[in-house]
Amino acid sequence: MIDFWLAAGLLLLIALSFLLIPILRGRRAQREEDRTALNVALYQERVAELQVQQDEGVLNAAQLDTGRAEAARELLADTEGVEKTRESRLGKPLPFLAAFLVPVLGVALYLHYGASDKVELTREFSQPPVSMEDMTQRLERAAAAQPDSAEGLYFLGRAYMAQDRSADAAKVFERTVALAGRQPELLGQWAQAQYFADNKQWSPKVQALTDEALKLDPKEVTSLGLLGIAAFEGQRYQEAIDYWNRLLAQLPPEDNSRAALQGGIDRAAEKLKENGGTVAPQKAAMKVRVDLSADVKAKALPTDSVFIFARAVSGPPAPLAAKRVTVAELPITVELGDADAMMPQLKLSNFPEVQLVARISRAGVPTAGEWIGRSQPLASSTTAVQQLTIDSPDK
Repeated sequence: MIDFWLAAGLLLLIALSFLLIPILRGRRAQREEDRTALNVALYQERVAELQVQQDEGVLNAAQLDTGRAEAARELLADTEGVEKTRESRLGKPLPFLAAFLVPVLGVALYLHYGASDKVELTREFSQPPVSMEDMTQRLERAAAAQPDSAEGLYFLGRAYMAQDRSADAAKVFERTVALAGRQPELLGQWAQAQYFADNKQWSPKVQALTDEALKLDPKEVTSLGLLGIAAFEGQRYQEAIDYWNRLLAQLPPEDNSRAALQGGIDRAAEKLKENGGTVAPQKAAMKVRVDLSADVKAKALPTDSVFIFARAVSGPPAPLAAKRVTVAELPITVELGDADAMMPQLKLSNFPEVQLVARISRAGVPTAGEWIGRSQPLASSTTAVQQLTIDSPDK
């Protein structure tokens, strides 16, 4: 901030120079005017003396004319080079008053309308935080300075969650969704914060948020983890195992959270057995290789979303298992199984016959798109890799 104020002060001095320099020049002009008036007075006095000398008979007419000419030459020599006096209608006090008000008003207007807080925040964020509280305070000031920044609000919400301030986090994530749109990840974070803010009480609001998130992205990890936690807390251990298995399938092999997640699955299985239940075996997934026809390949964009799912031939229209990729990843082979179930009661293994579908949606909507590919009805126990080509307009 010191560098900023030094630069601002230099600019103010330059601005003041445009006011003060004309005033100083005016003083110099006044001195020149005073000297000219004195020379004129001396000239008139000299001419009067010459006239007196002629009246007394000391000088004749020719000598009088010669004296007058000499006095006129001296006057011209003294006043030569003097600029014409500039008249000012402002007067002297007003420029000095303006010179005082320019820096005062400049500083006042900057402090009111300027961005000194953002300059200070930029300086702060260039230094590493000393604690989590320090980072949270910085993020709070950043959110206050830029209330329309969805990214700043998102990180503030995550910081609140790290400090067990779930109620504050829920409010911040709600604002983030209002700014950035109903993105699956943001909906999942909002649902999680709301669940803990409600003292781990499942509510219709949390259910609606997780349903919406998984509808947009069946692999949304926060929602899957949260549903597993809620099922475990509600002693619905098989549901918890199913959700956490779906989450486990999304994590890369090197992810450090895999061990903790597997521990949760094992504890849920133990609880289920203690209550006299048995863990439902994980069914082998159906494998499908998805590609594009030449015509669709020429029209689709690499960033277009591709939804690959299985749905019951005789049953509800909702997908039983689904995955999302992009056109750039095609051709690709994926597995669809119970771990990818959209809802625990709608598992692939619960229906004897299914149809495989792959849809390209430029808008990222799984229920409607531009092109589609469908398979013939298949037994859900099919183990051979199925080839699926997206080749038809989605009508």
